[in-house]
Amino acid sequence: MTLDTDVWNGLVDHAVGEYPNECCGLLLRDPAGAVEVVRVRNVQDEMHARDPARYPRTARTAYAGHPADLKNALERAERPGFALLGFYHSHPDHAAYFSEEDVAQATPFGEPSYPDAVQIVLSIYGREVKDVKAFAWSSERSAYLETPVRIV
Repeated sequence: MTLDTDVWNGLVDHAVGEYPNECCGLLLRDPAGAVEVVRVRNVQDEMHARDPARYPRTARTAYAGHPADLKNALERAERPGFALLGFYHSHPDHAAYFSEEDVAQATPFGEPSYPDAVQIVLSIYGREVKDVKAFAWSSERSAYLETPVRIV
């Protein structure tokens, strides 16, 4: 996975701006080849406030993308010439890894909803991004495997 500096800065700005909560979003490529960071509001705190028994985690340790934000971004990705490159989220005060919960969200029925989309996780401590890792779906292994991230 290669990220140009503008895209990288967009991911970092989002993670820093949402800290100490998790951020989430998508990367879309437009017909001209430009990559856009599309922020998605994290509604985990709202869900937790409505039903803490069902949603025990807050936005500090979980994310749930706002349905309208996700719908709009995914509809854009389906337009001619556009492509969904990946999803991203942050792990405040934790390492960059693709957790069991992350895998469960990406594979709600045992297979990824978007198998060609890379999953990017940013590790952020004290408003400073310390690490980034990307994970790509391997159909041969039926698992997400770490893939190198380059920032150019």
